[in-house]
Amino acid sequence: MIVEKHVQLLGILWLCLGGLMLFLGILTFIFFLGLSFLPEVEVESSIILRLLSFLVGGVILLFSLPKLVAGYGLLKHLEWGRILTLVLSFFSLLNFPLGTALAIYSFVILTKPETVQLFNPQ
Repeated sequence: MIVEKHVQLLGILWLCLGGLMLFLGILTFIFFLGLSFLPEVEVESSIILRLLSFLVGGVILLFSLPKLVAGYGLLKHLEWGRILTLVLSFFSLLNFPLGTALAIYSFVILTKPETVQLFNPQ
């Protein structure tokens, strides 16, 4: 079926977006933590940079995990994965341009009756 291919593509795209955010979170953490260890940085600035590395990197990592879980749920054709993806798509509308495009594509595919039947066979 063509719907299965679209759902599989959506799952892969959500996994890619989550993986990209995971990589960005780790990179942000390493960058700010590395800056805090430079010899020219004062003690107060070093503490602020370390705190910033944990906060910003942690928040980005925290936002990447639901995207990875949603992608997994879509690939396994689990109903909660479809619902989680629809919720994440709503919040991703503000993430212009990639998040907006992926959110619109997710809404179009995941709200079709054929897709609902695929995730909820009875």
